[in-house]
Amino acid sequence: QLQASGGGLVQTGGSLRLSCIASGFNFRSYNMAWFRQAPGKERTFVAAIHRSSGGTVYADSVKGRFTISRDNTKRTVYLQLNTLGPADTAVYYCAATSTVWSGVSFSESYGYWGQGTQVTVSS
Repeated sequence: QLQASGGGLVQTGGSLRLSCIASGFNFRSYNMAWFRQAPGKERTFVAAIHRSSGGTVYADSVKGRFTISRDNTKRTVYLQLNTLGPADTAVYYCAATSTVWSGVSFSESYGYWGQGTQVTVSS
């Protein structure tokens, strides 16, 4: 089970920090990711973090602005969102997968999903 939080309403240029707490599975064995879904659009990959090395990968649209991190002792994955713009408005979902690293950008790879947290950026 994944429980996401931290969304809200911010102005353009603002920041938010999303959190996602995991339970019910071996968190340390799973690669973790964030996806987002804007109104009327498909869910898209945002960022992922490796289960043990801490290596990360980002969508081009968020590189340099968003940072994914994890704390295995707290079973939590974070997404720091900086320099937000209206195009970042979406429901953000955390997800967990035991698949190989090469598959982490594909939503089909993920067996666990959080309920989503809304991020709204006003212009």
